[in-house]
Amino acid sequence: MKLTKTTTGQLFDRAKKYQPQLTNEKIVSVWEYNLDKEEPRGLKDGFVIITDDRLTVYENDTEILSDSLSNIKEFRFLSGVGCVFAECIRKDGETVLISRANAALKNRIATAIKAANHYILYGSHAFEKYFPADNVCPKCGRAYRQGSETCLNCIDTKRMAKRLWDVAKPYKWLIFASMALFVFISLLGLVTPILTRYLTNDFILSDTPETIRALDYLGVIALILLTQLASRGLSSIRNWTLVIAGNKVVHNLRGIVFEKIQRLSIARISKRTSGELMNRVSSDTARIRMFLVNQIPRLLEQILLFLVVGIAFFVYDWRLALLIILPTPLIALAFSLFRGIMGKLFRRSWERSAQSNAVLHDIFSGIRVVKSYGTEHREAQRFEAYAKAEKETQLKIETKWAWINPLLQFFISFGEFFILFYVGNAIIGGTMELADMAMFSSYAGMLYTPLQFLAGFPRQIMMAMTSVTKVFEIIDEPEDIVDAKDAKDIEIKGEVSIKNVSFGYDESVDVLRNINLDIKPGEFIGLVGKSGTGKSTLINLVMRMYEVDEGSISIDGVDIRDISQESLRSQIGVVLQETFLFNGSIYDNIAYAKKNATREEVIAAAKAAGAHSFIIKLTDGYDTYVGEKGGTLSGGERQRIAIARALLHNPKLLILDEATASLDTETEKQIQDSLAKLSHERTTIAIAHRLSTLRNATKLVVIDKGTIAEMGTHDELIEKHGIYYNLVMAQREMSKMA
Repeated sequence: MKLTKTTTGQLFDRAKKYQPQLTNEKIVSVWEYNLDKEEPRGLKDGFVIITDDRLTVYENDTEILSDSLSNIKEFRFLSGVGCVFAECIRKDGETVLISRANAALKNRIATAIKAANHYILYGSHAFEKYFPADNVCPKCGRAYRQGSETCLNCIDTKRMAKRLWDVAKPYKWLIFASMALFVFISLLGLVTPILTRYLTNDFILSDTPETIRALDYLGVIALILLTQLASRGLSSIRNWTLVIAGNKVVHNLRGIVFEKIQRLSIARISKRTSGELMNRVSSDTARIRMFLVNQIPRLLEQILLFLVVGIAFFVYDWRLALLIILPTPLIALAFSLFRGIMGKLFRRSWERSAQSNAVLHDIFSGIRVVKSYGTEHREAQRFEAYAKAEKETQLKIETKWAWINPLLQFFISFGEFFILFYVGNAIIGGTMELADMAMFSSYAGMLYTPLQFLAGFPRQIMMAMTSVTKVFEIIDEPEDIVDAKDAKDIEIKGEVSIKNVSFGYDESVDVLRNINLDIKPGEFIGLVGKSGTGKSTLINLVMRMYEVDEGSISIDGVDIRDISQESLRSQIGVVLQETFLFNGSIYDNIAYAKKNATREEVIAAAKAAGAHSFIIKLTDGYDTYVGEKGGTLSGGERQRIAIARALLHNPKLLILDEATASLDTETEKQIQDSLAKLSHERTTIAIAHRLSTLRNATKLVVIDKGTIAEMGTHDELIEKHGIYYNLVMAQREMSKMA
């Protein structure tokens, strides 16, 4: 029996059907499962309820297991082949299999087990964390995209437009000025047909040409010329104000988006591709600028022009005016009919573009790997596949618009036939003169210009709304790591206390479980263990790159959640396992850690890191450009520059994540000697697989399977003949083989 995805509310409601006396406060955890625990292909409709005092399991609405929660030590989640298991460990040592389910229920069950273990460990519920409110759109009921609270199917255009205006509001006077200028330009445009009519009737078609004075004739022509010159001049000024306003708006919006992305946690940023983020910062904001500064003012201007000329027409002949504006409801109807279809296509086109950009970024960033394996042709095919998908979506948009637009234009121009018929009859009947017809035709052209603009406006607004939605989606994304309202700026001395810390990158697995570690100021702590045991995760938590799921981390007695992020990280020096250098000079990369560093300080840090000797051998020395990600340097050279950067920072807390992994033995010894001197007056946490790197450590912490397995000095751990002893012996054997 395949179970569909069940909401938190439905799970709790089902629990209350089995146990009607239950309240939400008594429920600790619930989950459903769909496979028989013994028969490999057997199906079951199973349900597990854990309350604050009891574990109960139901299968096909029958209770099959019941036990007091006080008898249970912990719950465990296990992954099998195509299925997942849940079991409990009793305090008497017995292991009891609770449920088996297919992989589709993996995350839900894993999260439910974490909630149950949280209660056993801490004695408190964690509803908001493990059973959050269902994140769905209240209008259509569809689930929001992970991390977002914007429904792309129910975009509130008015709300988005209001928020967009809030961004442009600081520059409203520039925008209003451009609109005011357009009003003057439009008024001048109304004057020209009147002067033309006067010129035609009183001069060109005059019955008494001998009475016409040349000066009067030239005066009328001069007025027309001056009107045109004034119109062109005002248009130039208007365009200038729009350019200024547009640049200011896009600069402001890009700053907002960029700052928000920087405030997002590493976890949230890593869920999006670089192509998506770059689209939002550059392409989307540019499109919004074009819409906000060009399209919106023009829309208001065209509406104003339509109203002014329309009123003039109604005054002249209301019946003819009705015939001319007859296509207007058709434009509104067409926009309403095609809005949904075209909106989806524009969103799909945006996503295809982001995917193409992400592929390009991957290929160019890893161009050395691509060339090393000779896979240029394969990568070209991969990019071609994404580009083709983007092209096909764009073709669908253009094809549909190619059908829609001509029809709209035809209906708009259909009124011209009424004008021809009406004006022709009026001239034949003698009720209208040719000059009146010329003026009338000019005004009619001015009236159709707004209608033609409105016919194409739906396309512009749908394109813009796609970008607006994407931009505000990232702006509205919740921030996982934020400063407390009363966050402190402290001067770190180096005491670190880690209490009962548990953490997992997703719902299914805890990378760290119940970690307890106290580090005194000035201590050199070495983290040891196999790859994937959680060493790097622990130092990321100390830097507050992620928030702990359980427990707390304190520095100098202050919880890091109560310390401002800037104060915390500005006093931590880090050399990460993945060395990153910016596209600039060696000097700039080292000085990045200290804004006002002197050249002497930069060189001193480079010498301490063992980097000075190779830098001075380069053609441009410290002014040598390293290329993107430091591509022109070797791995060891990049790492020494990164170490120099950390040392220049002069941190109170130094974190080294495999800091000497890419160095040769001689350089490693030099840096170890330097680090030994530097770490004497600062707290140091170092991760190293090469255990000789940790010879100066005052304490070694062995992490295994997400927990602290051993702790002590090198000699103490060797005597235990445990995990650390086996690692040392294995490395010695490897050294002999080398």
